[in-house]
Amino acid sequence: MAQLQQGGPDEKEKTTALKDLLSRIDLDELMKKDEPPLEFPDTLEGFEYIFNEKGQLRHIKTGEPFVFNYREDLHRWNQKRYEALGEIITKYIYELLQKECHLKKVTLPVDATETEPKSFIFMSEDALINPDKLLVLIHGNGVVRAGQWARRLIINEDLDSGTQIPYIKRAIEEGYGVIVLNPNENYIEVEKTKAQIQLSSDISEEPAEKRERKDKIPKETKKRRDFYEKYRNPQKEKETMQIYIRDNGSPEEHAIYVWDHFISQSAAENVFFVAHSYGGLAFVELMIQREAEVKNRVTAVALTDSVHNVWHQEVGKTIREWMRENCCNWVSSSEPLDASVESMLPDCPRVSADLLKNTNPRN
Repeated sequence: MAQLQQGGPDEKEKTTALKDLLSRIDLDELMKKDEPPLEFPDTLEGFEYIFNEKGQLRHIKTGEPFVFNYREDLHRWNQKRYEALGEIITKYIYELLQKECHLKKVTLPVDATETEPKSFIFMSEDALINPDKLLVLIHGNGVVRAGQWARRLIINEDLDSGTQIPYIKRAIEEGYGVIVLNPNENYIEVEKTKAQIQLSSDISEEPAEKRERKDKIPKETKKRRDFYEKYRNPQKEKETMQIYIRDNGSPEEHAIYVWDHFISQSAAENVFFVAHSYGGLAFVELMIQREAEVKNRVTAVALTDSVHNVWHQEVGKTIREWMRENCCNWVSSSEPLDASVESMLPDCPRVSADLLKNTNPRN
């Protein structure tokens, strides 16, 4: 605009015409093009999707796979729709763990009061009394919950690709007890009261100088800014606060808590872990905190695309030596299955997972 104003008469006429055009735009009409309400069904059927006999998510009427871009040019609305569907799928997987895998849901903390925030894990009926072997599953970080490896694969591929159900069923068939951890269920979200919102505003971390500059903004400028913000984000989401679950406020805390209260109390002579992505880091932290116990009870650990780092986590020499003998990390690679993959870290061997899809969770 500044370049046009510096030009000759023709450019100035164009600038004047453009300003006139902008002044005649009906802002009310623009507001009508806001995104639809962020209100979505609370069942799969409400979304008009089901899982077919192959475990694939398909549209009830068309039989087509899930479509992310349900509404063109409304990415935020489409993302919220995807997340709402994901929450329904999480509950659906919980039902499958109980109905198909016959696991029981166990509340955490074990001594939780009626009013405090709670989490939970799933375990087979014989998890603590099986004298022979116990399998422990830990998923990665992100939106996934107990029983899942990757939401993206559940929605776009099938249940066998994205959930832990095939692992659980095979383990039970082969005589293992099973414990399924839930390391991302760390807190509950509650809506802030008006007083809490005001308090947050009053104790803003913005520098005083910046707040003073804001206060000096002319009213007309504020009006235009507020209109723009309303148009850009017409549906301001509710402000929430997180209340953390006692002794389970992070994946690492959760893994240690489940070890102390369940795994270490089990009768199994041999304990096995399968840990994916951040689950591998949580397992390594468990080793650091409970080294002697883990070495005494755990027979082998299968990691998949683990993101642990023995340097950043300050893993001692004795743990690194144990990991070299008892752990293996299968990583995404184009190399043949089980082919050695070079690693810069002196811990467990890294081998190729061949053409297996990377199940790293994505929001």
